[in-house]
Amino acid sequence: MEQQAVITIEGLVKVYRGGFSGIPVKALKGISFDIHRGEVFGLLGPNGSGKTTTIKILLGLLFATAGKCTIFGREPSNVEVKKRIGFLPEESYLYRFLNAYETLDFYGALSGMPRKLRRERARKLIDMVGLSEAADRPLKGYSKGMSRRIGLAAALISDPELVILDEPTSGLDPIGNREIKDLILRMKGEGKTVLLCSHLLADVEDVCDRISILSRGELAANGPVSELLSRTDRFELVLESMTDEEIAELRQFVSERQNKKVFGATHPRRKLEDLFLEVVMEREGRGNGKS
Repeated sequence: MEQQAVITIEGLVKVYRGGFSGIPVKALKGISFDIHRGEVFGLLGPNGSGKTTTIKILLGLLFATAGKCTIFGREPSNVEVKKRIGFLPEESYLYRFLNAYETLDFYGALSGMPRKLRRERARKLIDMVGLSEAADRPLKGYSKGMSRRIGLAAALISDPELVILDEPTSGLDPIGNREIKDLILRMKGEGKTVLLCSHLLADVEDVCDRISILSRGELAANGPVSELLSRTDRFELVLESMTDEEIAELRQFVSERQNKKVFGATHPRRKLEDLFLEVVMEREGRGNGKS
């Protein structure tokens, strides 16, 4: 069964007019990919690779020089399309003297939501992002991590079908980071489509189904995370704990009888994030959302 594309990008080109030098800058050089409904998609690349330009085109803030870009089958500038998108920018622009409830009520009103509905959504989202204890405090007293949380809640206030997240875990401690990744997976479980841009590759690996990697305006890699990271030229076997003697016998068996080169035999490592969460949450209990 063919998956439905929420975002389709075909041969997208963006050329910026030259500045003082007068030399045009080609930010995007004919990139093509699509994003399916209900998946978490990662858009990666170093600074200057074209990620921000791509996001701005998707949001209707820039027009492409050439190529095709559609969201829900329409142009990104379409007003009805914009109503179905939630966006968390890399730097959240928030009113520092409003509290969390007032902030979400404001963004809900901008979306045209009835007062009763936006207040219900605000309460639900504040609890979801772990800010219930700080909901009545002005945002000027929030840490960067807390500001990211309320920014994410603001992006979700209108219950969008497509959520575009630019560095959503920036400024969060490991527990807050894990909670945001869990929230992204929860959005996926609810049928939302998520486009994630992040320099934290471990975050992308944990939550994304597919990725595209941009380099100098070109598509350098594209596909499912599991396929792109798989090493088909090697095979890994995980066993229960073995003695040094047993390991030596196994290495000899593989080398001599199977004629295979053994690259290494050691205990598997878990991620530092997993160890940190295990140690801290065992000692302190669940995170309190005050990152």
